[in-house]
Amino acid sequence: MNLETHATEGPHRRRNALNGDWVTVSPQRAARPWQGEEHPDVAPDASAYNPNCYLCPGNVRVNGEANRAYASPWAFDNDFPAMSVSQSSGRDEAEPSGPGAADLFVSEPASGRCRVLCYSPDHHKTLSVMTSAELEAVVALWCEEVRALRQTHHWVQVFENRGEMMGCSNPHPHGQIWAVDYLPSEARKEDAHQKAWQEKHRSVLLQDYLAAEEAQGERLVLRNAHWLVLVPYWAVWPFETLLLPRRHIDHLDGLNATECLALADTLQGLLRAYDRLFDTPCPYTMGWHGAPGATASAHWQLHAHFYPPLLRSASVRKHMVGYEMLSEQQRDVTPEAAAERLRQALAVSGAEQRI
Repeated sequence: MNLETHATEGPHRRRNALNGDWVTVSPQRAARPWQGEEHPDVAPDASAYNPNCYLCPGNVRVNGEANRAYASPWAFDNDFPAMSVSQSSGRDEAEPSGPGAADLFVSEPASGRCRVLCYSPDHHKTLSVMTSAELEAVVALWCEEVRALRQTHHWVQVFENRGEMMGCSNPHPHGQIWAVDYLPSEARKEDAHQKAWQEKHRSVLLQDYLAAEEAQGERLVLRNAHWLVLVPYWAVWPFETLLLPRRHIDHLDGLNATECLALADTLQGLLRAYDRLFDTPCPYTMGWHGAPGATASAHWQLHAHFYPPLLRSASVRKHMVGYEMLSEQQRDVTPEAAAERLRQALAVSGAEQRI
């Protein structure tokens, strides 16, 4: 199969080396007419303080507690956590009966701790409009929280849902951390594939992948002395990106001061490019994947995933339905075309690149 021809002209499949999943790429569908759902443009709240916001400094949350009058990034335990510190399953189940029932109805307790991270006291100041110094403070908080939580939890998931389209329940700039006492499904797959790669090649999968992508160049979006951003070869979301450190680092709190500074610049460039792509505050889900547990990991490479849903414009999003839900993930825009669009957006986004 001539992959170059298929990548630009016809349908083909690509394998995700990080988790083993496959994605169907159908470039010819990008030209189809769109008469589906469109989201109307909603003007963002430009006020620095909203008296009705549960996350603004000094305001009272639903549980009656008042926020600290914070002037820099601040974290607190989620008032409505998805996990609790209790090991109880919360269920009183009858013993399953019937052939194979014990293998069909399987459950186990799930416990952990959920944190909310307010990025800024300014109600409208999302990551994409922050200065490098303000972004450095957010990076510092991520590192501080991960350093503490991974000592007592097996998996620490730092993430952010930005925008109503991604289900964000509060427009105040914030992210979350779910620290859990087990290895979730996606983390388990990534761990297994990185471990298998090291056993076979005696090297780190994502470091080898970074070098190969940099040599090819066509899917690169942004790079500096310490970080690289690319649209993965196996990307599922239209303008999905992968953020990688150049040095082998397994945990977010393993970054040194220079890498933290460079990360702030990298985030500023990438997120402003996303906003510029369709001239809208771009919705996305992003999250960091660091090694499980508290000990060092020779096979795991720290990385961050960015999943923006926008497909053709600020009002048209990618839906994971039909074939995607029933058979296999699928995309219309090739990763190479998506990377080129993001590079163009980056060139006019006005981000301050310090490195």
